[in-house]
Amino acid sequence: MKRILVPTDFSDHAEYALKVAAQIAKENDSEIILLHMLELPHQAGDAIGSGHQIPEIMFYKDKAISNLEDLMEVDYLEGINVSEIIQFEKAFDGILAVSKKNNVDLVVMGSHGTSGFQEMLIGSNTEKVVRFSEAPVLVIKNENNDFKAANFVFASDFSQEVKKPFKQLVEFAQAFDSKLSLVMINTPNSFKPTHVAEKIMEDFMKEFNYANYSMHIYNDVNVEKGILNFANSVSADVIGMCTHGRTGFSHFFNGSISEDLVNHAVRPVITFKI
Repeated sequence: MKRILVPTDFSDHAEYALKVAAQIAKENDSEIILLHMLELPHQAGDAIGSGHQIPEIMFYKDKAISNLEDLMEVDYLEGINVSEIIQFEKAFDGILAVSKKNNVDLVVMGSHGTSGFQEMLIGSNTEKVVRFSEAPVLVIKNENNDFKAANFVFASDFSQEVKKPFKQLVEFAQAFDSKLSLVMINTPNSFKPTHVAEKIMEDFMKEFNYANYSMHIYNDVNVEKGILNFANSVSADVIGMCTHGRTGFSHFFNGSISEDLVNHAVRPVITFKI
């Protein structure tokens, strides 16, 4: 975990994410890349061509540079190798592009979550990054001056396709010496007897050299509620999930459990793309 990307809009929630990233960086001798995206107005193309809005654009760019410079001077970043990037691009497109270009190992983002029609029709940049990022995404909701992942819940169906992203999860867990609580959620629409669920999980873990884990089956009305309620019951530090990155109507009608968790969980959530 050598390179951590932290997108910032200079909000409180973005700073919560940066504080957690700083703690992770100090534990793992990682570099932090601070990224601020300046989204141009719809008429930006014409504005740049005509020069009418160039002074306004440059004002916001200079202000962003000043804010980043101030942010890089905060005491909790002392001793960490921190670089800064400002780009003119849509936020989530830019975050994904910078992450890929810089071979980022982890994206840490703040989120206040959304609900109702705003969540359904608009969504958040964090939600979009979770859906498409190739690098794991750690979402922070609240200020956390003592970030831990000692008690790490990973919820899954433990199918074959989960094995590749699970390797990334194991690397993260090893970095924090985590106790993994592996949980399969049983719902009325997708129910497995305990002995069947345990056999699936046991077979899944045979391929991985990680001894510090326990297996759990938890019954609830749906998967999201099951994960949240189980995480509460074991006082989890972090919740881990895999995401498919659905798009279009499939995402609209089926939704994504990972994105719902990002919106609704109070605890930090880390996602790994399948």
